[in-house]
Amino acid sequence: MQIRRAQLQELPILERLARQIWPSTYAHIISQAQIDFMLDWMYSFAALQAQFEEGHEFYILNTAGSDSGFIALEWVNHNGAAELKINKLYVLPTLQRKGAGRSLINKAIERAQERHATSIFLQVNKANEAKNFYLKLGFEIREEAVFDIGNGFIMDDYIMALAL
Repeated sequence: MQIRRAQLQELPILERLARQIWPSTYAHIISQAQIDFMLDWMYSFAALQAQFEEGHEFYILNTAGSDSGFIALEWVNHNGAAELKINKLYVLPTLQRKGAGRSLINKAIERAQERHATSIFLQVNKANEAKNFYLKLGFEIREEAVFDIGNGFIMDDYIMALAL
């Protein structure tokens, strides 16, 4: 497994991967209409480009010569301390439970340590099995949050953090 920092021209790879991964991840949690809305809202090239230009870092996981997952990182200030937010972390279903997600989390930890962040945090849907993966890696539930994202949709999430 190799991880590379994505360049602007590679953002369509992230969009393609999200559109491959999201249906199997979320079909049993949210409606197809909400999946389509969120993919357009957060994973269109224009949305990814705006995030890229705001300083978000994107990393692509490559396994056996094929792009198979990604992570998106954002630097934030939380209560006066530098933190790293994982905005997106997805791997193809065929690679789940095979170390791919852990490799991407390790990249986030590496970046956080380089920038002396005090912790890493993320949001995960309360019904998403990924929450158990994060708990296994030492993340703790910091709080529960419900976000109105428009079009009559909400995100019902845990905010989970890993102290460094």
